[in-house]
Amino acid sequence: MQERTGGEPATPAEPGGGEGAEAEALDRPLPERVRRRVVAFTGDALGGLTVAELPAPLRQYARFTPARRAKYGGNAMAAALAADTVFRQRIAGRFRELEPELARAVEGGAPPAAADPVDVAAAAYVLRPDGWVKLVAAASEEAQRAEAERAGEEAQRELARLREELDHARTAAREETERYRTELDAARKESDALQRRLRSALSDVKRGEAEVRRTRALLEEAQAGAATHKAAADSEARRLRTRLAEAEGALESSRRAVREGRSVEDMRVRLLLDTVLDAAQGLRRELALPPAALHPADTVDAVEPGRMTPKDIARRALSEDDPALLDQLLALPQVHLLVDGYNVTKTGYPTLPLEKQRLRLLGGLSVLAAHSGAEVTCVFDGAELVAPVLLAPPRGVRVLFSKPGQTADELIRRLTRAEPEGRPVVVVSTDREVADGVAAAGARPVASALLLKRLART
Repeated sequence: MQERTGGEPATPAEPGGGEGAEAEALDRPLPERVRRRVVAFTGDALGGLTVAELPAPLRQYARFTPARRAKYGGNAMAAALAADTVFRQRIAGRFRELEPELARAVEGGAPPAAADPVDVAAAAYVLRPDGWVKLVAAASEEAQRAEAERAGEEAQRELARLREELDHARTAAREETERYRTELDAARKESDALQRRLRSALSDVKRGEAEVRRTRALLEEAQAGAATHKAAADSEARRLRTRLAEAEGALESSRRAVREGRSVEDMRVRLLLDTVLDAAQGLRRELALPPAALHPADTVDAVEPGRMTPKDIARRALSEDDPALLDQLLALPQVHLLVDGYNVTKTGYPTLPLEKQRLRLLGGLSVLAAHSGAEVTCVFDGAELVAPVLLAPPRGVRVLFSKPGQTADELIRRLTRAEPEGRPVVVVSTDREVADGVAAAGARPVASALLLKRLART
């Protein structure tokens, strides 16, 4: 038999076991393992051939690696080996170079007993020695037997594994069954307990309903009693309101009588006061006395604003509570209010700078003087001043600083002594010595906290 290649002349058929046997062998497909071995060897052998020596369908795989040739060009290589004798002979030559011992043994018709039957069949298919068909068939049968044995062993191992899994599954099923039985028993016991609790709860509900009915009866009885008591209370309230109206009428009658009596007394007092005032005015005209343009506080020697800057002086606090006391004192006629300035500011807002302390206090005193009409004098300590104080006194407030070598306490005492006896003088300071000194002179001491509370209301 002759094989043809694309574009090459036919070559004589190789000696073998007869053309009919070879044709029949070529028509039958090779066993898969033998075919994969032949394709793998062909892919390895392509690297030793030039592109011109390769059939046209295989040239595109020339640059692939052997593994990629076998993967992507396996069918093309198997077809070329079967149809192209020259290509197969070139592959056979490469096989003789790479596997000389196996090639000689296969061509000699005595393959080694230790050789892999698949390798023997692949070599016989490529080399095509005499009787290669029988070698391929024998090697294929041997490979099939080996494959069958391996498959049998695999089946035995798989059967053993399946049996083991079956045993495990049976054991697990038994354990699961036991667990389910245990859980079922526990669930039955729990169900019995729940049923007992349900029966107990139903009994409690019945008792509760009976208690509710009894409570409702008591509530209705209590409501009836409360309605009776309410009716009695309403009747008593109407009686008391009647008596209250009578008492209010009697009280209004007595008040009317008292007002009539007071009106007579007020008339007498008013007449006496008018007489005194007329006498005083007549005396002023008789003596030709001018209006008072100078107050006693103006005669006391002190430093006025614009000359000195005060220093911080610590004071001992006195407690006063009710700002209404100061309002009552300022309501006295011709009252003179003397304020220890730094004593008040250090009590009320000590964290402010001294200048802002003075401005805040004097602003409040100005409003207080306008509301009360009292004479107001604010004294600041200037014993240690070393620079002028630029300060414009507010309307209605006299601002004084003590002279060097003199404290504000001494200046306040001098101002108090300068007032005539009988004129009301109020001194605001929490200094105990100042309070005691002015009290001895006839003035009324008041705590700084009291002034701060009064200023907070303006």
